[in-house]
Amino acid sequence: MNLRGWARDLGLGLRFAFAGGREGWVRALLTATGVGLGVALLLLTTAIPNALAVRQDREEARSDLHYGDTNTHVPESDRSLLIAHTDTGFRDKDVRGRELKPEGSRAPLPPGVEKFPAVGEMVVSPALKELLESDSGKLLRERLPQRIAGTIGESGLIGSAELAFYRGSDELTDPGSGNRVARIDRFGPHEADEPAERTDPVLLLLILVVFVVLLMPVAVFVAAAVRFGGERRDRRLAALRLVGSDSRMTRRIAAGEALAGAVLGLVLGAGFFLIGRQIAGSAELLHVSVFPSYLNPTPTLALLVAIAVPTAAVGVTLLALRGVVIEPLGVVRTAKPPRRRLWWRLLLPLAGLGLLYPMIGQGRDNGEFNQYMVTAGVILLLVGITALLPWIVEAVVGRLGSGGVAWQLAVRRLQLSSGTAARMVNGIAVAVAGAIALQMLFAGVEGDYTENTGQDLSRAQMTVRLRSEVPPAEADQQLKQTKGVRHTLTLSDGAVSDRRKDPVNAANLTVGDCAALREVAKLPSCRDGDLFTVQNAEYDTTTPKLGKPGRKLYIDPSYTDSRGKEVVWTMPQGIKQATMGKDPTGWAREGILATPGALPAKATPALTVGVYVGLDSSVPDAGEYVRNTATRLDPLADSTTMTATEQSPRFASIRTGLFVGAACVLLLIGASLLVSQLEQLRERKRLLSALVAFGTRRRTLSLSVLWQTAIPIALGLALASAVGLTLGAVLLKMSSVPVRVDWSSLLAMTGIGAGVVLVVTVLSLPPLLRLMRPEGLRTE
Repeated sequence: MNLRGWARDLGLGLRFAFAGGREGWVRALLTATGVGLGVALLLLTTAIPNALAVRQDREEARSDLHYGDTNTHVPESDRSLLIAHTDTGFRDKDVRGRELKPEGSRAPLPPGVEKFPAVGEMVVSPALKELLESDSGKLLRERLPQRIAGTIGESGLIGSAELAFYRGSDELTDPGSGNRVARIDRFGPHEADEPAERTDPVLLLLILVVFVVLLMPVAVFVAAAVRFGGERRDRRLAALRLVGSDSRMTRRIAAGEALAGAVLGLVLGAGFFLIGRQIAGSAELLHVSVFPSYLNPTPTLALLVAIAVPTAAVGVTLLALRGVVIEPLGVVRTAKPPRRRLWWRLLLPLAGLGLLYPMIGQGRDNGEFNQYMVTAGVILLLVGITALLPWIVEAVVGRLGSGGVAWQLAVRRLQLSSGTAARMVNGIAVAVAGAIALQMLFAGVEGDYTENTGQDLSRAQMTVRLRSEVPPAEADQQLKQTKGVRHTLTLSDGAVSDRRKDPVNAANLTVGDCAALREVAKLPSCRDGDLFTVQNAEYDTTTPKLGKPGRKLYIDPSYTDSRGKEVVWTMPQGIKQATMGKDPTGWAREGILATPGALPAKATPALTVGVYVGLDSSVPDAGEYVRNTATRLDPLADSTTMTATEQSPRFASIRTGLFVGAACVLLLIGASLLVSQLEQLRERKRLLSALVAFGTRRRTLSLSVLWQTAIPIALGLALASAVGLTLGAVLLKMSSVPVRVDWSSLLAMTGIGAGVVLVVTVLSLPPLLRLMRPEGLRTE
């Protein structure tokens, strides 16, 4: 058969899809809708790398050059800008803030800002403006009372829902030790940035598995969507045999019909993607947001999707028709089909395990995992579900016994078309299996990427750092009187040294009243004016040298790259020895501990004030009240919520990406199941109408439809659990992590899958009731 004949037959199939009457275009529309949903998610997935790259570029473009970089100095000039970080938080969201003071007419503007805000003004992100103008943002408005003079453009934000602001100030002083102010002459990445560290092999494994697990359900559903309306299509093809078409030509015509639905699906998919892209620009999921312009698929990947989907449609159709005999007088599918063979279905998961087995025990110390073997192995294991599920459904439903009328109708239908039932469940089963495996892998390696901070949340839940200009007693009093605060612990921190500039020996200095010092050290006795030394016997050799009576020391010395207060202090007599303890953050307080009376009066401005705050958990927004008080005390206050553990940013970002992707896949699966369910009901419209005409109760038919969905779903979830546990165990062995099963997470994954199916079934009941009418027996 030459290409011309192929083109003719495919073209004839295209004509049947759109000009074959109502049945033809309804089937084409259902197929196109299903394929379009899959294509939209595939395009979204291909756009994710570009979105992440753009977010990273935007973050780098607005980075505060030299901020916190002690090796670089920018002199004051017409091009310099004083900048201070004023990041804050509001409930569970981060708020990015900067305070600006241009020192010349050519000072650099932050990206997305048209002009510098004046003193008492600020420019904010659109999301922050909306929050501040709403009732829910009242507490944040107290912290940011400046007049909104404009909004930050897209080029200065990493997402549409980001909360950010720049405000003008005339109180920023020269950069120096402890004043949290930097001088810059441009925004952007540092030219001397260190090269990126080598990515952890286990994290690379996580990324690979996440992408495969998220894309496989999409591919499975697209393959199933091109087979919508297969039974009616085959009956129409039988009529072509009557007019002289041979079996090969008939299959090519069927492929052309599937191709029509796939091509239309590409068009609808592009439309769905554009709609979804706009919706994504106004949505936030797990604190991640993007602008629509970020979601541009890579041209190569988009072209690959455009070629792969129609090709897969033709291939799947031809493969499906191999098991169907289309004769001039009918379709030999109504007879009992031969039993499905098991042996070749087991080869797929076994081949997948065979590809993964050589990497067991490799871990992160033996180089990177082979990306191709990992991808192919996981794909084969998940594809094995789609091969095994039809056999399992057929084997189980063939042995189901008698029951009520609804049960018998459902079982008989499943016995006649177990393959159709399995295809509808394949997508959810693959998704659940992948989710179980990923959950096991994440839970298994989480401990390697989670550190104990050492912070004692039973002693305090927040820390507030204030500049040296704030009197410690005033800070303690105001925070203690703040709504939602149970208690406070106030300590001032600094450094003492043996030289005014570039000292050789230096030690920590902690200042507080006796009650505060007893919280961080074991004191022999204490009254105002006392002084203590605390030595860490393991490595501290400096404190004994500096903590001698009559020794001349300097509080807050200057260094080559920073300017200090350089307060002269002569150590008094009567220095006591104390035993080292820890503050609520877990920091071991060593060095010199002093009560306020032991220091000269001019030493106070050379110290940084730290307040540890215990919150009343029964007061809503207690943390917001603390942040507001801290901002009133010091506009550059740093208020931080304490946490018991800290997770690797890369690991956390991968997990966030998984959650975002899983949410999109679940939406697709729900929509695709609904389309598939509606297609199945449409196929059986005449049968349902006939049963109603013969007196079958609608309640009985509704229950039968529910059983027809529940039985394959139960079998699919059981198979998914088994495959998911197997894949998860293998991945953990590859990562050299002990195999542990989080049964609660496994039940949650299967419960989510069952919940999606239950929602889809409920949504399909109204169309089902409309189809169960005797009028459905009419024909044209």
